[in-house]
Amino acid sequence: MDQKGHYPHQVSIDFYGNGGFRFAEMSHKGSLLCLPSGMHAWNITNADEIDAEALKAVLEQADNIDVLLLGTGTDISFFSPELRELLREHKIIVEAVGTGSAVRTYNILFAEQRAIAAALISVEHASSIK
Repeated sequence: MDQKGHYPHQVSIDFYGNGGFRFAEMSHKGSLLCLPSGMHAWNITNADEIDAEALKAVLEQADNIDVLLLGTGTDISFFSPELRELLREHKIIVEAVGTGSAVRTYNILFAEQRAIAAALISVEHASSIK
């Protein structure tokens, strides 16, 4: 990732946990947005912080996204109906699940070359994807 926290290609995730993610033979600490424009550092630490501003980059790329997987950390968290409706207005279906489930589903849909995005809150518990 560059100094602004951006890797210019959307790729699968090899590992999550220990407060970050591994992909493309790199390590990233903190939360992560996986978008058609690449992998982006995401300054979100818990689900309560997710609002339209936090998903601005997702909305800007809505024409290239069908599904947004929202990894809410170790637990499934409440996702506001207003935010869900905003995403629907941009023709994006959102699925809010724990980060581990979101990463696994993201990898499958990415491998199938689907129009997928993921907003992933980092977690401490380490887990290998493969």
